[in-house]
Amino acid sequence: MNRSLPRNVALFAVAGLIVSMWAFPVLWALLTSFKTERDVLAYPPTLVFAPTLANYREVLFGSSTILPNLWSSVVVSFSATLLTMLFAIPAAYALARLRYPARKASGFYVLATQMLPPVGLIIPYYLVLQRIGALDTYGGLVVIYLTFSLPFAIWLLVSYFEDVPYEMEEAALLDRAGRLRALWYVILPQVRGGIAVTTVFVFLNAWNEFMFAVVLGGNKVRPVTVAMFNFISVEQTQWARLAAGAMVAMAPVILVGLLAQRHIVKGLTVGAVKGGGRR
Repeated sequence: MNRSLPRNVALFAVAGLIVSMWAFPVLWALLTSFKTERDVLAYPPTLVFAPTLANYREVLFGSSTILPNLWSSVVVSFSATLLTMLFAIPAAYALARLRYPARKASGFYVLATQMLPPVGLIIPYYLVLQRIGALDTYGGLVVIYLTFSLPFAIWLLVSYFEDVPYEMEEAALLDRAGRLRALWYVILPQVRGGIAVTTVFVFLNAWNEFMFAVVLGGNKVRPVTVAMFNFISVEQTQWARLAAGAMVAMAPVILVGLLAQRHIVKGLTVGAVKGGGRR
């Protein structure tokens, strides 16, 4: 008998249990989104019911539509992600590859900004944006998102830049390529998996952010995470419409994950197969 068979069965069983625990809330929300409010509140919960698309029609085209909120989330998330990566890539390259005074101090400063509790920054952010007239604007919210996404992206990218062998860059510099050309033609192709992983994580953080959006946004800029409160009131919670809205809000995130899946897997494993580039 193959001795590894019981071990493989146990591993698959544990993996299946973990996946089931993760997938159950999502599947239950998906099931709820096709129910009527009467079916949602039925006790005991029922799995056999007449499905309806009324909840999706309401959250997409009805009086409680979240389409404008989806657009706000798209604008804020994509803008914050693009600006974050534009700043994070050269900053991470400098921290990982260059030797300059106060390098460790600047690295610690970037890390220290991640230690600040976001709730402690709400009031200062609000007062600053109010003073400059940037409350309830795309620009104001994007800039605030940069304050927590940029340090995260820099520290995530530094490890990928450090894993690239220095000999590759030195060969390019000996050929008089220059730092920028070496970064563009030599370093970035080696770390594109890490860049894809970081981009997806930054986008997810921006898309799912709630606290800053609910305080610093308003009627003009109201991301979809805040719009979910339209289905919650003192009198009742519209669970079916809330579940349908959640499914619609998850769709862009799932699409981004599927499109970047190959790069994500490569980026998450690149650190395990490289390691000779550190000094």
